Amino acid sequence: MAAPLLQTVDLSMHFGGVMAVRNVNFALAEGELRCLIGPNGAGKSTFFKMLTGQLKPTRGHVLFRCHDISRADAHHIARLGIGIKCQVPSVFDGLSVRENIWLAASRISSGECARRLVDEMLERMALTDMAESLVGQLAHGQRQWVELGLVLSTDPKLVLLDEPAAGMTHEEVSRTAELIREINRTKALIVVEHDMQFIRMIANQVTVFNEGSILVEDGVENILGNPLVRDIYLGKQAVA
Repeated sequence: MAAPLLQTVDLSMHFGGVMAVRNVNFALAEGELRCLIGPNGAGKSTFFKMLTGQLKPTRGHVLFRCHDISRADAHHIARLGIGIKCQVPSVFDGLSVRENIWLAASRISSGECARRLVDEMLERMALTDMAESLVGQLAHGQRQWVELGLVLSTDPKLVLLDEPAAGMTHEEVSRTAELIREINRTKALIVVEHDMQFIRMIANQVTVFNEGSILVEDGVENILGNPLVRDIYLGKQAVA
Protein backbone atom coordinates (compact mmCIF):
# COMPACT_ATOMS: atom_id res chain seq x y z
CA MET A 1 0.00 0.00 0.00
CA ALA A 2 1.11 3.55 -0.68
CA ALA A 3 2.28 5.57 2.31
CA PRO A 4 -0.26 8.12 3.62
CA LEU A 5 0.15 11.75 2.64
CA LEU A 6 -0.44 12.69 6.29
CA GLN A 7 -0.28 10.48 9.36
CA THR A 8 -0.39 11.08 13.10
CA VAL A 9 0.93 8.53 15.58
CA ASP A 10 -0.30 8.61 19.19
CA LEU A 11 -0.66 12.39 18.86
CA SER A 12 -1.45 14.05 22.19
CA MET A 13 -1.65 17.57 23.57
CA HIS A 14 -1.90 18.56 27.25
CA PHE A 15 -2.71 22.01 28.60
CA GLY A 16 -1.76 21.69 32.25
CA GLY A 17 -3.94 18.90 33.57
CA VAL A 18 -6.31 19.01 30.59
CA MET A 19 -5.76 16.50 27.79
CA ALA A 20 -7.12 18.27 24.71
CA VAL A 21 -6.00 15.57 22.25
CA ARG A 22 -5.19 12.03 23.32
CA ASN A 23 -3.40 9.32 21.36
CA VAL A 24 -4.85 10.21 17.96
CA ASN A 25 -3.86 7.88 15.13
CA PHE A 26 -5.06 9.39 11.86
CA ALA A 27 -4.13 8.77 8.22
CA LEU A 28 -5.01 10.65 5.05
CA ALA A 29 -4.24 9.28 1.60
CA GLU A 30 -2.87 11.29 -1.32
CA GLY A 31 -5.78 13.09 -2.97
CA GLU A 32 -8.28 12.24 -0.23
CA LEU A 33 -10.93 14.59 1.16
CA ARG A 34 -11.83 13.96 4.80
CA CYS A 35 -14.29 15.84 7.00
CA LEU A 36 -13.79 16.17 10.76
CA ILE A 37 -16.79 16.64 13.03
CA GLY A 38 -17.40 16.60 16.76
CA PRO A 39 -18.90 18.64 19.57
CA ASN A 40 -17.28 21.87 20.77
CA GLY A 41 -14.19 21.07 22.81
CA ALA A 42 -13.68 17.71 21.09
CA GLY A 43 -10.09 18.60 20.12
CA LYS A 44 -10.52 19.38 16.40
CA SER A 45 -8.96 22.85 16.51
CA THR A 46 -6.05 21.69 18.67
CA PHE A 47 -5.48 18.81 16.24
CA PHE A 48 -5.40 21.28 13.31
CA LYS A 49 -2.92 23.51 15.13
CA MET A 50 -0.54 20.60 15.67
CA LEU A 51 -0.70 19.69 11.97
CA THR A 52 0.36 23.23 11.00
CA GLY A 53 3.01 23.83 13.67
CA GLN A 54 1.00 26.38 15.65
CA LEU A 55 1.22 23.98 18.59
CA LYS A 56 3.92 21.42 19.35
CA PRO A 57 2.47 18.11 20.57
CA THR A 58 3.08 16.97 24.12
CA ARG A 59 3.56 13.45 22.79
CA GLY A 60 3.39 11.59 19.50
CA HIS A 61 4.24 12.45 15.91
CA VAL A 62 2.92 14.14 12.79
CA LEU A 63 4.27 12.68 9.53
CA PHE A 64 3.86 14.44 6.18
CA ARG A 65 4.99 12.29 3.27
CA CYS A 66 6.88 10.16 5.80
CA HIS A 67 8.81 13.17 7.19
CA ASP A 68 8.36 13.93 10.88
CA ILE A 69 7.12 17.53 11.17
CA SER A 70 6.04 17.31 14.81
CA ARG A 71 8.56 19.94 15.94
CA ALA A 72 8.80 21.98 12.76
CA ASP A 73 7.92 25.68 12.72
CA ALA A 74 4.72 26.80 11.03
CA HIS A 75 6.51 28.57 8.15
CA HIS A 76 8.55 25.44 7.42
CA ILE A 77 5.42 23.28 7.35
CA ALA A 78 3.77 25.77 4.99
CA ARG A 79 6.78 25.54 2.64
CA LEU A 80 6.52 21.74 2.68
CA GLY A 81 3.02 22.04 1.26
CA ILE A 82 0.38 22.29 4.00
CA GLY A 83 -1.94 25.28 3.67
CA ILE A 84 -4.69 26.32 6.09
CA LYS A 85 -7.72 28.55 5.77
CA CYS A 86 -9.09 29.55 9.15
CA GLN A 87 -12.73 30.17 10.03
CA VAL A 88 -12.11 33.93 10.37
CA PRO A 89 -10.54 35.12 7.09
CA SER A 90 -6.92 36.23 7.42
CA VAL A 91 -6.82 38.83 4.66
CA PHE A 92 -5.68 42.44 4.19
CA ASP A 93 -8.88 44.50 4.24
CA GLY A 94 -7.14 47.66 2.99
CA LEU A 95 -5.82 45.98 -0.16
CA SER A 96 -7.69 44.92 -3.27
CA VAL A 97 -8.60 41.33 -4.04
CA ARG A 98 -5.89 41.26 -6.71
CA GLU A 99 -3.26 42.65 -4.34
CA ASN A 100 -4.13 40.10 -1.66
CA ILE A 101 -3.76 37.19 -4.04
CA TRP A 102 -0.61 38.63 -5.59
CA LEU A 103 1.05 38.72 -2.16
CA ALA A 104 0.47 34.97 -1.84
CA ALA A 105 1.36 34.12 -5.45
CA SER A 106 4.62 36.10 -5.25
CA ARG A 107 5.88 33.67 -2.61
CA ILE A 108 6.33 30.98 -5.28
CA SER A 109 6.45 33.00 -8.53
CA SER A 110 7.59 36.38 -9.80
CA GLY A 111 7.02 38.77 -12.66
CA GLU A 112 4.77 37.57 -15.47
CA CYS A 113 4.37 34.10 -13.91
CA ALA A 114 2.96 35.64 -10.72
CA ARG A 115 0.59 37.89 -12.67
CA ARG A 116 -0.66 34.95 -14.71
CA LEU A 117 -1.17 32.91 -11.54
CA VAL A 118 -3.16 35.77 -9.99
CA ASP A 119 -5.42 36.05 -13.05
CA GLU A 120 -5.98 32.29 -13.07
CA MET A 121 -6.84 32.29 -9.36
CA LEU A 122 -9.24 35.22 -9.72
CA GLU A 123 -11.09 33.32 -12.43
CA ARG A 124 -11.03 30.06 -10.46
CA MET A 125 -12.55 31.75 -7.40
CA ALA A 126 -15.05 33.71 -9.55
CA LEU A 127 -13.53 36.96 -8.27
CA THR A 128 -12.44 38.55 -11.56
CA ASP A 129 -15.25 41.12 -11.58
CA MET A 130 -14.25 42.37 -8.13
CA ALA A 131 -10.48 42.11 -8.56
CA GLU A 132 -9.91 45.82 -7.87
CA SER A 133 -12.35 46.03 -4.93
CA LEU A 134 -11.02 46.40 -1.41
CA VAL A 135 -11.37 43.13 0.47
CA GLY A 136 -12.80 44.97 3.48
CA GLN A 137 -15.80 45.98 1.36
CA LEU A 138 -16.71 42.45 0.29
CA ALA A 139 -19.47 40.21 1.60
CA HIS A 140 -18.55 37.45 4.05
CA GLY A 141 -18.62 34.65 1.49
CA GLN A 142 -16.49 36.62 -0.96
CA ARG A 143 -13.90 37.28 1.75
CA GLN A 144 -13.79 33.54 2.44
CA TRP A 145 -13.13 32.86 -1.24
CA VAL A 146 -10.35 35.47 -1.29
CA GLU A 147 -8.57 33.67 1.54
CA LEU A 148 -9.09 30.32 -0.16
CA GLY A 149 -7.47 31.87 -3.22
CA LEU A 150 -4.52 33.00 -1.08
CA VAL A 151 -4.02 29.46 0.23
CA LEU A 152 -4.24 27.85 -3.21
CA SER A 153 -1.87 30.41 -4.75
CA THR A 154 1.00 28.86 -2.78
CA ASP A 155 0.27 25.47 -4.42
CA PRO A 156 -0.07 23.34 -1.26
CA LYS A 157 -0.31 19.55 -1.44
CA LEU A 158 -2.73 19.46 1.50
CA VAL A 159 -5.38 22.09 2.26
CA LEU A 160 -6.90 22.40 5.75
CA LEU A 161 -10.23 24.22 5.92
CA ASP A 162 -11.78 25.29 9.23
CA GLU A 163 -15.56 25.68 8.85
CA PRO A 164 -15.43 27.07 5.30
CA ALA A 165 -19.23 27.36 5.03
CA ALA A 166 -19.85 29.12 8.35
CA GLY A 167 -22.04 32.23 8.04
CA MET A 168 -22.64 31.82 4.31
CA THR A 169 -25.88 32.17 2.41
CA HIS A 170 -27.38 29.10 0.74
CA GLU A 171 -25.98 30.20 -2.63
CA GLU A 172 -22.52 30.81 -1.15
CA VAL A 173 -22.57 27.38 0.52
CA SER A 174 -23.36 25.71 -2.81
CA ARG A 175 -20.58 27.65 -4.55
CA THR A 176 -18.10 26.75 -1.78
CA ALA A 177 -18.99 23.06 -2.04
CA GLU A 178 -18.41 23.25 -5.79
CA LEU A 179 -15.02 24.89 -5.21
CA ILE A 180 -13.97 22.26 -2.69
CA ARG A 181 -14.92 19.42 -5.03
CA GLU A 182 -12.93 21.09 -7.81
CA ILE A 183 -9.89 21.59 -5.55
CA ASN A 184 -10.04 17.93 -4.54
CA ARG A 185 -9.37 16.90 -8.13
CA THR A 186 -5.72 17.84 -7.60
CA LYS A 187 -5.23 18.26 -3.83
CA ALA A 188 -5.98 16.48 -0.58
CA LEU A 189 -8.19 18.28 1.93
CA ILE A 190 -9.20 18.03 5.57
CA VAL A 191 -12.34 20.00 6.35
CA VAL A 192 -13.63 20.80 9.85
CA GLU A 193 -17.32 21.54 9.56
CA HIS A 194 -20.54 21.53 11.63
CA ASP A 195 -23.07 21.73 8.80
CA MET A 196 -23.97 18.13 8.01
CA GLN A 197 -25.82 19.10 4.84
CA PHE A 198 -22.62 20.74 3.61
CA ILE A 199 -20.60 17.67 4.58
CA ARG A 200 -22.99 15.54 2.57
CA MET A 201 -22.26 17.75 -0.45
CA ILE A 202 -18.49 17.28 -0.34
CA ALA A 203 -17.44 14.21 1.68
CA ASN A 204 -17.25 10.46 1.45
CA GLN A 205 -15.32 9.73 4.65
CA VAL A 206 -15.85 11.40 8.02
CA THR A 207 -13.77 11.28 11.22
CA VAL A 208 -15.65 12.00 14.45
CA PHE A 209 -13.72 13.51 17.37
CA ASN A 210 -14.99 13.32 20.95
CA GLU A 211 -13.18 14.24 24.17
CA GLY A 212 -9.84 14.53 22.39
CA SER A 213 -9.96 11.13 20.69
CA ILE A 214 -11.26 9.66 17.45
CA LEU A 215 -14.64 8.14 18.23
CA VAL A 216 -15.31 6.61 14.81
CA GLU A 217 -14.35 6.90 11.13
CA ASP A 218 -16.80 5.87 8.42
CA GLY A 219 -18.68 6.90 5.31
CA VAL A 220 -20.89 9.97 5.69
CA GLU A 221 -24.18 8.09 5.47
CA ASN A 222 -23.06 5.54 8.07
CA ILE A 223 -21.97 8.40 10.34
CA LEU A 224 -25.38 10.02 10.04
CA GLY A 225 -27.02 6.77 11.06
CA ASN A 226 -24.60 5.88 13.86
CA PRO A 227 -26.50 5.90 17.22
CA LEU A 228 -23.39 6.85 19.21
CA VAL A 229 -22.63 9.81 16.93
CA ARG A 230 -26.26 10.91 17.19
CA ASP A 231 -26.07 10.82 20.97
CA ILE A 232 -22.86 12.80 21.39
CA TYR A 233 -23.06 15.17 18.43
CA LEU A 234 -25.96 15.10 16.02
CA GLY A 235 -28.73 14.72 18.60
CA LYS A 236 -32.22 15.71 17.53
CA GLN A 237 -30.87 17.73 14.61
CA ALA A 238 -29.48 14.69 12.79
CA VAL A 239 -30.01 14.94 9.08
CA ALA A 240 -32.80 12.73 7.79
